Amino acid sequence: MRSRGKLVLAALLLLVTFMTGCASVPMEASGLDTQAKAFNVASDKSSIYVYRNETFGSAIRMTLALDGKVAGQSGPKTFFLFEVPPGHHQVSSIAENTSTVDLDTSPGKAYYVWQEIKMGLFEPRSELHKVDDDTGRAGVLECKMAHSGI
Repeated sequence: MRSRGKLVLAALLLLVTFMTGCASVPMEASGLDTQAKAFNVASDKSSIYVYRNETFGSAIRMTLALDGKVAGQSGPKTFFLFEVPPGHHQVSSIAENTSTVDLDTSPGKAYYVWQEIKMGLFEPRSELHKVDDDTGRAGVLECKMAHSGI
């Protein structure tokens, strides 16, 4: 009975470590982070911010794609900024599932997508949510800018 209690305690410690560990991802220079947080959008472009401001699942990296091209991986408290031509764009979060958000963007406007981490059956899942400007800006300000490969 005593060894069973130790086994349960060890399993709980492992779970807590998994839930609170920190996944690192390639980050942008602090100057780019600061510039992105000014929220200025070029008049002939659209800006898409994708942010993950949760600490839940912080040991997990999530793959993020824009228009079918892998952009990189998000970690806890990270965001991406994509400056794109106006028009139709699709953001995807790839985990145990694939969650997508379709955006029809206009010139000179910013769009905000929150990447939520959820419990999955075998691996974490994610869900993307388009959010309003105030919510999106506040979420981005809690994060640091991750490096995008596109």
